[in-house]
Amino acid sequence: MAACPFSLICLFSLLILLFTTDAGAGSSAATVTVPLTPLSTKHYLHHSDSDPLKILHSLASSSLSRARHLKTKTKPKTKDSNIGSNYSNSLIKTPLSVHSYGGYSISLSFGTPPQASTPFIFDTGSSLVWFPCTSRYRCADCNFPNVDPSRIPAFIPKRSSSSQLIGCQNPKCSWIFGPNVESRCKGCNPRNKTCPLACPPYLIQYGLGFTAGLLLSETLRFPSKTVPNFLVGCSILSNRQPAGIAGFGRSSESLPSQLGLKKFSYCLLSRKFDDAPVSSNLVLDTGSGSGDSKTPGLSYTPFYKNPVGSSSAFGEYYYVGLRQIIVGSKHVKIPYSYLVPGSDGNGGVIVDSGSTLTFMEGPLFEAVAKEFIRQMGNYSRAADVEKKSGLRPCFDISGKKSVYLPELILKFKGGAKMALPLENYFALVGNEVLCLILFTDNAAGPAPGGGPAIILGDFQLQNFYLEFDLANDRFGFAKQK
Repeated sequence: MAACPFSLICLFSLLILLFTTDAGAGSSAATVTVPLTPLSTKHYLHHSDSDPLKILHSLASSSLSRARHLKTKTKPKTKDSNIGSNYSNSLIKTPLSVHSYGGYSISLSFGTPPQASTPFIFDTGSSLVWFPCTSRYRCADCNFPNVDPSRIPAFIPKRSSSSQLIGCQNPKCSWIFGPNVESRCKGCNPRNKTCPLACPPYLIQYGLGFTAGLLLSETLRFPSKTVPNFLVGCSILSNRQPAGIAGFGRSSESLPSQLGLKKFSYCLLSRKFDDAPVSSNLVLDTGSGSGDSKTPGLSYTPFYKNPVGSSSAFGEYYYVGLRQIIVGSKHVKIPYSYLVPGSDGNGGVIVDSGSTLTFMEGPLFEAVAKEFIRQMGNYSRAADVEKKSGLRPCFDISGKKSVYLPELILKFKGGAKMALPLENYFALVGNEVLCLILFTDNAAGPAPGGGPAIILGDFQLQNFYLEFDLANDRFGFAKQK
């Protein structure tokens, strides 16, 4: 939670008013598949009506805001492969789609009777699931491409017989606000008008934007599965959030935790498909038993737990054991302290579907960039493009019939190697300049800053099949076409 530009007491009163005037047994199927939709590629590099330098600068700026948020986050106080195709009745599949304002989304349906499906941004870097709520939902600064802020679909609680406010003494309230919130409820007399019967309003920051609302207990519905008493956020006020968010982090309130998922997996469609009506699948495995079988064709590396655990919001991130970064045939020298979270919770490498570009702490980025510059010494730097785009290094390739680009490989604990396709780490600006699509904040920083040292964003993970094996605490991946 973060400081708020408006009064939370006033917000609470408004939420209660809105809820009372505008709001008012599960299936045993164990598999759900949901389409994962890109949130469109014209917001990125291929839209003929946009300045590619402005687009790159926007990407870098929004990714930097997201990285700063993830690194300073605090816990609230008050078809070319058969990989993943053998679905059983323990799986739920849902479409995963790309959008023009960034990120990937899924559509989920809530309520009794179920209301129209609502788009949710798929986010492994946060945990609460929330939707725009009530007909009076307001979203400031949501004039994104293809988005009309006045027509963002909202859930209407009064139309659902299963909607209930989460009470102050409900254990799920402490999932968001911590155990101390229950002290506000002890000895509470319902006749006392100041008694906090409902869980306090939430305010959650997401890099550039935020959302605020109240917690509900609702029924989540998939075509093959019904999940009653699901904790979800009812937001009435947001900033720069043109859709709800489906939190897939490691905290109790996340969708994987509430569904008791054994694993979930997906493949991020390439950004060049952003404007096409296509999607990939997000597969949710709710099967019983842990099982140790690996998906054929995947390489695996263990997940790390942050040493600070649940005492910090860092505990909800998915840390992976990155050991080496290889540029061309050169192993970049990286201090081990950056790659594994220390006793203070800082450092380490996380996978975050809510980040677009990959962030690296200053010294790490400088070492990687320096190696690219060394190996591409035959090409002059495009300083003007670097200044306008906010990315570096950028190389002038005008007049070249062929271009040498070093390979970029991430090597993880256990030996698993992820060789990134060129389009995942270089962007062509016009036909004359190539820019490395990684970024940093303070390149001069002498030591790891707070939070993760590397944040692997979805641009670098396009066209990879990714598996989050929660039962066995490991991360699997394989390159796709």
